Amino acid sequence: MTRISGLASGMDIDTLVSSMMQAARAPLDTITQKKTFTEWQRDDYRDINKSLLELDTLIFDGIGKQSSYIKKTVNVSDPNSISVKNISSTSDFSGTVNVETLASAATSVGTIAKMDPTAKLTTKGTFTIEAKGTDGKVAAVPITYDETDTLNSVIEKINSKSNVTAFYDEATGQISFTAKQTGSNNQIKITGDMFGNATFKNQDGGNAKLTYNGLEIERSSNTFQINGVEITLKQKTTDPVTFSSTADVDAVMDTVVKFVAKYNELITKIKEKTDETKYRAYQPLTAAQRKEMDESDIKLWDEKAKSGTLRNDSTLNGVLTKMRSSLYGKVDGTSTFSQLSQIGITTTKNYNEGGKLVINEEELRKAISENPNAIYELFQKEGTTTENQGLARRLRADLKTAMTDISAKAGKASDVNDTFTIGKLLNSYDKKISSFETKLTALETRYYKQFTAMETAINKANSQSSSLSSYFS
Repeated sequence: MTRISGLASGMDIDTLVSSMMQAARAPLDTITQKKTFTEWQRDDYRDINKSLLELDTLIFDGIGKQSSYIKKTVNVSDPNSISVKNISSTSDFSGTVNVETLASAATSVGTIAKMDPTAKLTTKGTFTIEAKGTDGKVAAVPITYDETDTLNSVIEKINSKSNVTAFYDEATGQISFTAKQTGSNNQIKITGDMFGNATFKNQDGGNAKLTYNGLEIERSSNTFQINGVEITLKQKTTDPVTFSSTADVDAVMDTVVKFVAKYNELITKIKEKTDETKYRAYQPLTAAQRKEMDESDIKLWDEKAKSGTLRNDSTLNGVLTKMRSSLYGKVDGTSTFSQLSQIGITTTKNYNEGGKLVINEEELRKAISENPNAIYELFQKEGTTTENQGLARRLRADLKTAMTDISAKAGKASDVNDTFTIGKLLNSYDKKISSFETKLTALETRYYKQFTAMETAINKANSQSSSLSSYFS
């Protein structure tokens, strides 16, 4: 529709319509503000869910894994001869090792010709290398070369594709192959055309021979496991090498401390959100209001307007209560520790802190040193009832329930709005906004039509008046 100015009436019609529309827009601004606050609430819920997931993941990777408690400090009398590392032993260990021979790899050495290893080859051909792989089976790998290759590129093919490692000595024209696996019954066999059918001298691999705790044994590799302990042989020995383990108190301590810190961080975050003040006088700013304010004032206003989105939230208060109950309760059927307090972990005396945990480092270190597996049992014991389950299992169940409940309310970033409660509410706001904007457009059009009719009438009256004046003059 063509809009007219107020030339006939002398009125600022655009300003008049704008003022009238401003009053009419007030209900729409209210709906928009409600939508904005609801979006903030949704985002705060999702942020809490992210923190819940972080704690759940930390529990799974930390206090919930037995490997976190079997870390050992191993003392070896001669670390130049052997190294010892715990892999899966849940108890401390000790022993003696006397190394007679190290495991060796099969080798094959031959003379081909002196050549520049970077120069293009003048011949082509195929040869096959047979050697034992990591699966213990012999694999025959064909290697093909032609005039586009160099000796270096052929060696690269051998090293990447076969079960041997090749080396060429430019000074002597010799090439050697060493099997990637050690042990007896390991041979290298080369057949086919290798740069003029060179002949090779082969040496079979051999087993490591040692005495372990008085028992003579052989192993095909210099690194092997016995009862969950990894031993690596480095050199022959003349005297027995002794080793023994103790719990790595610092490593286990670090795992438990990280859990407590993350748990306390979550408690603080939830408490701050549920206790946050709701400033009802500070509603979300409309676009028009933001245009009239400077950035610093907008920031201060938004801080107040966003406050209290989750105040006294029943879901969050509920998960706090459940987590406290899960951690403070006794675990039935454990062998040593049945409560957190027995390993030096208690709750803060300040009730307003929401049940944060406090560590007595001396007591925790003592418990770890005496029986780290009992701490694992306290956290991760299996059970058919809550009373029989470890503290970490209980806590993870609480976290899972809370995350499910919050997701039902606030969804995830990838969810569409009609799949969660707040999303459905946002959709309803969008419909109301769209409907109201349609009404406002129609109302604005009606106002301009009315003013246009008025201007037309005034113009007509002015024209008639001018004609009469001209007639009488």
